[in-house]
Amino acid sequence: MDTSDREPDPLQETIPPEAGPVRSYSWAWGREEDRQPQLPWIGIFLVVLGGLLLLDRALPEYVSLGNLLVLAAGLAFFILWLLRRSIFALYAGAFLMASAVPNLIESFLGREIDGLGTLCFGIAFLFVAVVRLSRGGGVGWQALIGVLMVALGGSQIAAPTMADLVLPALLVVAGLVLLTRGRGGT
Repeated sequence: MDTSDREPDPLQETIPPEAGPVRSYSWAWGREEDRQPQLPWIGIFLVVLGGLLLLDRALPEYVSLGNLLVLAAGLAFFILWLLRRSIFALYAGAFLMASAVPNLIESFLGREIDGLGTLCFGIAFLFVAVVRLSRGGGVGWQALIGVLMVALGGSQIAAPTMADLVLPALLVVAGLVLLTRGRGGT
């Protein structure tokens, strides 16, 4: 028994050897495969950008460098989504491609098309909604926004003079759907 007023010095005492195998425990966030070395998405981006630059050399009048960069980033994220099923990569790929495609189509056709950008973003939202639905997530807000944007963009392309009436009509229809759904449950 140590009756002195001083504390024992831990550096002077020896640690007894443990019997049996050595064990180690650690804490880590996320799944094991997420912590392993990742696919270098910058490599995917460079491959896609190089391919698009080759396309630019073949058809220089249809492609601009800004569109190529945005499209390459969108395609790289889309490929990353195909490989990893990352939600961020899905959204980034869909929306970057939706922002690049209208300019490419307009430069290919040689004229501006009102509503094409809205239509492309609507298609991107609908694509995200289909992916969500296929994973068992149900119909989400992405489908609603996608339908609205496709209707707005499509109406601007198909009937430019009537396009101003589409948004108010869609709002009336959405309001009626909400009112009838609300009344059916009470």
